[in-house]
Amino acid sequence: MDTSLILQNLLTPPVLFFFLGVFAVVLGSDLEIPAPLPKLFSLYLLLAIGFKGGLELQHSGLSETVLLTIGAAMAMSMLVPLYGFALLRLKVDVFNAAAIAASYGSISAVTFITAESFLDTLGLDHDGFMVAALALMESPAIIVGLLLVKLATPTTKPDAETMRWGAVLKESFLNGSVYLLVGSLLVGVLTAANSPQGAEKMLPFTDKLFYGALSFFLLDMGIVAAQRLRDLKQAGAFLIGFALLMPVVNALLGAFIARGLQLGQGNGLLFVVLCASASYIAVPAAMRMTVPEANPSFYISTALGVTFPFNISVGIPLYMALVNRLQP
Repeated sequence: MDTSLILQNLLTPPVLFFFLGVFAVVLGSDLEIPAPLPKLFSLYLLLAIGFKGGLELQHSGLSETVLLTIGAAMAMSMLVPLYGFALLRLKVDVFNAAAIAASYGSISAVTFITAESFLDTLGLDHDGFMVAALALMESPAIIVGLLLVKLATPTTKPDAETMRWGAVLKESFLNGSVYLLVGSLLVGVLTAANSPQGAEKMLPFTDKLFYGALSFFLLDMGIVAAQRLRDLKQAGAFLIGFALLMPVVNALLGAFIARGLQLGQGNGLLFVVLCASASYIAVPAAMRMTVPEANPSFYISTALGVTFPFNISVGIPLYMALVNRLQP
């Protein structure tokens, strides 16, 4: 692997701001981001990436490659929780295994956005339809995770009423991140088709401000991730190892799928990142509501305290090298 890729990624402003936040906690600084701002920037990033993805999706159309890629992404979001659950059951109970496995079957939008910035730095093109794959990978992983709980604990979870499936489906398909991503994607598609001038007017908001907003958001994420490191003692060595190994295994599988789909470098990296990332927002929200027996310190600290920093610092350039190696 070319170590210059790692350095190039580490020395980009968003990643540097992430570690600035980490060191703020490590060094005992009183730096604190007011609570409404990270939420605002998170919503902005989702809106911007969804809108830009919709514009590009309208231009590219729903080709066979697009549909196959989206289908493969959704298949991965259902497959990863299954073998993740089997592995986790070696050490943890059903509830925690299902919650953690669902987190790793789902995605991190911020990791995806950071990978897009990395591609822009390298000057590599990527297509907007990958945002559709991003938006559609969240819900299947949540549903599979909850089905694993129901099937593995028939005596303690005897009926559908216990699982509150109406609430589960609502949380899976209408949680804020999925709704805003899909909605912004549709707005982008309709705008590109019917109002090109409207798309141009949106560019200063969705394009020019994007990099700065990502840097600010990652500063806050660095603070939050460092605070979650304290929970890793409770998670233990097995879960820490899982949080480091799982994204690499998923990335390897994703890289071979990307090669089979002939996605190229840019789209290939984004597909691999989707497979390798883990949810620390949507899945934890769903699991807290429907699987209260699971320990949030396990599934949040592994995804946010280990996998997220690994992916945005070392993982993305590692996956880029993997994609390049497997290029036909």
